[in-house]
Amino acid sequence: MAVDEDASQEEPGQAGDVLFSGQPSLWAIAGSIVKCGIVLAFAVTLIVWHIERMAWLHLSTQQAAVFGKYRLLAGLALGLVVLMVLFYKAMQLKMTHYEVSADRIEFGRGIFDRKVDNLDMFRVVDIKLRRSVLDCIVGVGTVLLTTTDKSHPEFAFEKVRDARGLYDAVKKASLSADRRTNVIHME
Repeated sequence: MAVDEDASQEEPGQAGDVLFSGQPSLWAIAGSIVKCGIVLAFAVTLIVWHIERMAWLHLSTQQAAVFGKYRLLAGLALGLVVLMVLFYKAMQLKMTHYEVSADRIEFGRGIFDRKVDNLDMFRVVDIKLRRSVLDCIVGVGTVLLTTTDKSHPEFAFEKVRDARGLYDAVKKASLSADRRTNVIHME
């Protein structure tokens, strides 16, 4: 890939224009929500269902009391841990932000340790749009980029709203950046 340094000068009114700004939808953790729901159902069953009263366990009265006490405690602890994990995943997802301009893609991630990084548009080699049937119904999609950037050879805008608009914007900006910087991608 060759880059002409003089051609990389910004054209007025293009570099600062934000083509897309957004963050992933909560649909990105739908699988985790389902898994956490199953584990929560198990935790509630553990709390509500008195397993120690089952005749086939052959427990003494004292053993049943101890088992019942720890069964309740284990169910509550399991439920609390599952809810905390789900809350952390949702916060991590909502603390991700994407901003696309004519020159670059900038993205920030992290809850406690915020990291902001960017990807130059002329480094984008291939763009793909992936949408499942459920994604189409709820209006989200994933845009996948293949790049020549060493730190981000593959980059994904996961479960963003108006994924088709983002796909078109990145495609147009990438081709424009290639022309402006005289970049030719070799396979």
